[in-house]
Amino acid sequence: MAFQLSPGVLVQEKDLTAIVPSVATSAGAFAGAFQWGPVGEVTTVDSENNLVKYFGGPNDVNFASFFTAANFLSYGNNLKLVRVVNESVAKNAIANASANAIVIKNTDDFLSSRSIGGYGLGEFAAKYPGDLGNSLKVAMVDANTWAAYNGFAGNAWPYQSEFNSAPGTSTYASALSGSNDELHVIVIDEDGAWSGIRNTVLEKYPYVSKASDAKNTDGSSNYYKDVVNNQSAYVWSIDHPISTTGNTIGWGSSVAGRMFGNLSTTVSVSLSNGVSDEANITAGNVISGFSLFGNDELYDVSLIPLGPWSNTASIVSTAVAIAEDRKDCVVFLSPSLESVVNVTPSAQATNVVNWRNSSTTNGGVNSSYAVMDSGWKYQYDRYNDKYRWIPLNGDIAGICARTDDVSESWFSPGGFSRGQIRNVVKLAFNPSKTDRDTLYKAGVNPVVAFPGQGTVLFGDKTMLAKPSAFDRINVRRLFIVLEKAIATASKFQLFEFNDPFTRAQFTNLIEPFLRDVQGRRGISDFKVICDETNNTGDVIDRNEFRADIFVKPARSINFISLTFVAARSGISFEEVGA
Repeated sequence: MAFQLSPGVLVQEKDLTAIVPSVATSAGAFAGAFQWGPVGEVTTVDSENNLVKYFGGPNDVNFASFFTAANFLSYGNNLKLVRVVNESVAKNAIANASANAIVIKNTDDFLSSRSIGGYGLGEFAAKYPGDLGNSLKVAMVDANTWAAYNGFAGNAWPYQSEFNSAPGTSTYASALSGSNDELHVIVIDEDGAWSGIRNTVLEKYPYVSKASDAKNTDGSSNYYKDVVNNQSAYVWSIDHPISTTGNTIGWGSSVAGRMFGNLSTTVSVSLSNGVSDEANITAGNVISGFSLFGNDELYDVSLIPLGPWSNTASIVSTAVAIAEDRKDCVVFLSPSLESVVNVTPSAQATNVVNWRNSSTTNGGVNSSYAVMDSGWKYQYDRYNDKYRWIPLNGDIAGICARTDDVSESWFSPGGFSRGQIRNVVKLAFNPSKTDRDTLYKAGVNPVVAFPGQGTVLFGDKTMLAKPSAFDRINVRRLFIVLEKAIATASKFQLFEFNDPFTRAQFTNLIEPFLRDVQGRRGISDFKVICDETNNTGDVIDRNEFRADIFVKPARSINFISLTFVAARSGISFEEVGA
């Protein structure tokens, strides 16, 4: 405590209310092929509607990626998503049809390399790579071109009705002796690829300014390039229009005393040269996407479905290595489509087991941080009015997220109570009891359609080959919760003294948390050792702090034995029981 040199009152406060915090266990992570959206960065999606809004709907190439994400979101509401592209193929649509299109991956990419213009791309470019950008048109008018159109009967600017009045001089410019700075900008779905209706208005920006320092009444920028680039979901503003008359000095300059040049004609540009690349994505592209989740300090994720990428050993190995390195998430994979579709039913179980054990297909996974299901489901694609084969791993990861909501992370996701699979027309492989025995011995979780009872995840094994408590999903996820929560709480012991007070404080912090987990049926017993027996003088001298935490995990029921005994009328049940 501080020393006082004269009489007085010193008030100090100590916080002894520290607790072990709750930790997130329901966040999914996925990298895949999509028609639209930012590339190479993590975006949080909370619903299928927002999945379509940010990344576009499914098509005949990317549907497996799309529905893996959509299926996960049908159970949970927190998916960290990365769009991957082949940058040598994918291109953004641009205004200058005669120029070579380029890739603008995301906002950081635009700000670092394209925002200043001068690349010959034209006035605008699509926000993201893909041929969806080719459906976009951007139109722009100022006071001169609005008036010119008004002067010719029957030749009015087709979007005048979208704005209240003509652009002119803004209040901000007028106050600084500037003039003629206002524009109207409108973004159109020219071909109907976005809305389903040609020439639908997607966005409009009224009364934006040609002046780089123009401000709205709330202090935000009203410079037209800033407004479009900060607010548009569809386009980047890159270069000023070339066609101006009068004082051509001005666009993008400060407003004071400036009379801004006029457009000689309205700007109306249809974007083109955008290229989609979903069919050309490589394993390296996908690995780059999943690798972003290797940063556990930046991205808090727990469930990683691999979607259609399960059949590429390098991708599986990378994802499992990420999970094992982080130690706070689980990877979910499915066998190849060829293992179960258009295959003799008697061969399906053998195919799946062979696939599971093959180092060339899935990397020969042997890990408690990986979970494998038995196949694919037939699902209706309402966006294209057709049926698709979709891997089940997005559903299995989603079931784990739903288990967190309705029970706890340490409850098994399998069975009729929590393991119901949604959106199933039929299964490619519906394992019989004999098949289920074969699969389960190999660490593959059967997904079974029971007549009148739905389609159910009928297992809870991890891909750990060694017999252990960690060969069960609920035990692995229990320890993820315990380790993640206690590790988070333990950070506050850093740089404290390793003495009896700190050790007792740590023990008193952890034991109530473990008692709570015990009361919620996660563990049956526990013991925390954090004293001089494991914090010896050598440990203290190395500036270390040690705690040994022993827990007995609760086990899920996998096998039920029911014995029925028929007894004669004259016999008491006590005699039979004896």
